[in-house]
Amino acid sequence: MRGVGLTRVRLLGLAAGAASAIAALPRAAFAKETGVPHASEITVRGAAKPFSGDRSMFVTISPESAGRDTARVLFRLGRRARVRLDAVRTGIGTSSVRWTKEATLGPGRHEVAWTPADDVPVGSYVMRITVEGKGGRRVYGGRRPASPERASAPVVHVLGIEAAFTSRSYLPTERMAMQVLADVPSFTLTFLRVGYGPDPSLRNDELVGLEMGEPVRIDWTGKRSTRQTITVQSGDWPSGLYAARLEADDGRIGFAPFILRPETPSELRVAVVLPTNTWQAYNLYDADGDGWGDTWYAGGRPPVVLTRAYRDRGVPPRFRRYDFPFLRFLEKTRREPDFLSDDDLDAIATGDDLRKLYDLVVFPGHTEYVTTHAYDVVERYYALGGRLILLSANNFFWKVEREGQSIRRIAQWRTLGRPEARVLGIQYRANDDGQRQAPFVVTDREAAPWLFEGTELENGDFLGQEVGGFGIEIDMTTPLSPPGTKVLAIIPNLFGLGLNAEMAYHETDAGARVFSAGVLDFPAVLYTPQGMKLLDNLWRHMVEPPEDATTTD
Repeated sequence: MRGVGLTRVRLLGLAAGAASAIAALPRAAFAKETGVPHASEITVRGAAKPFSGDRSMFVTISPESAGRDTARVLFRLGRRARVRLDAVRTGIGTSSVRWTKEATLGPGRHEVAWTPADDVPVGSYVMRITVEGKGGRRVYGGRRPASPERASAPVVHVLGIEAAFTSRSYLPTERMAMQVLADVPSFTLTFLRVGYGPDPSLRNDELVGLEMGEPVRIDWTGKRSTRQTITVQSGDWPSGLYAARLEADDGRIGFAPFILRPETPSELRVAVVLPTNTWQAYNLYDADGDGWGDTWYAGGRPPVVLTRAYRDRGVPPRFRRYDFPFLRFLEKTRREPDFLSDDDLDAIATGDDLRKLYDLVVFPGHTEYVTTHAYDVVERYYALGGRLILLSANNFFWKVEREGQSIRRIAQWRTLGRPEARVLGIQYRANDDGQRQAPFVVTDREAAPWLFEGTELENGDFLGQEVGGFGIEIDMTTPLSPPGTKVLAIIPNLFGLGLNAEMAYHETDAGARVFSAGVLDFPAVLYTPQGMKLLDNLWRHMVEPPEDATTTD
């Protein structure tokens, strides 16, 4: 076990025999440097045996591997200056400094070593260099470079066990390709049915679930420096969200989630579409080595690669609060719907086909990014009387285009003449990144008495106090909401006067029923008995046949 990171700062002396070369330099080479002090010849070094992809401004280190657990940043100063080296973990909107070393150094070459402490999360770190002296201050690595080749500061990638499947869904027993990067002699692979079995972890970078099949020991000798592809196989298991857990003897763990889609649609006639596009859009894994996540949320307009490992040990962003509670709900209520990825929804030819297969489609997470085809399919499904449950907010907001294994963000659907409220009843209104959270207040129990039955909730009562309330992003009705849209509960003035979160429900003459939660993190309510009962009521209502079981074309 290590304590704080080891740091070594030293001035590198001149090589033997360099005196004659110095004598040959012109007098101008020794002129006093003026202006803002600066560093030059910046580079980084890792292990003597490098990892695949290491280069002069990017190295991978392996914290539990002796001889490969330290990065060394090298640079030259033209004159005496105060130097600070920060290991910066970049994020969405904000970044965090996980380690700092500061010293006053003279002219010449210098080396600073960083051995991350045990509590440093895996992922990429920009080794930001600040040089300060007479004349001002200069910062290297203060912003995202236009390309990795133009980076002004080194990047150190702290490696755990990284794994990702090459597709986002598979059929049961189908052979599955998984890419793995791990500096370990061997690891144990175990499949998990996520959300089932153990209680939720208190860690945001851990997936828990019921172990499926027998663990398999995999020898990784000779594969420790390069990303490798292996083939694994699931069992004949129910449709759902699963993960491969890869665990080394030294305690390092990585996860690779995947969906098992159904071989044939179930008799339940309910589909659950997990927000796999949004998971990757918010994934801050740095594949190109510039120190920033490969997503538009980290600056720039890069395409989002859909097959990357997730940065936080393989766990999708904010999974514990946004996604896990719904999976646990399914286990507790013994429901077995069909699970689909965004890719699977795109593979359904028409809304008519979706309607023939399913009476209810549930979007339990933050389905912000959809293709034109997916929007067309869902809109047509709704027109034919299909029913929808949306347990998050800011859904169907961005149009994306698929290019191979990546997506690009194009435009907001409402600016393209297709406001999402026309189908969902409400649409995105505001965001404060979670600074303010509050419970819902029930405002119109009479509009949906079946929803609140057995919850003891009456008008004026709060929902969600036990989980700290809700918020982050909120939805509201608009003049384009379908006729008869009812607001069942609100969080009044959450983000300012008139900026309410609105929970809404509506029905259509064609038989469609749509429930929209109106807040980004509403699934957290399923950690409470009231929330469990409310969603159970909603589910039962949504799968009931309509009084007049007709559809219109």
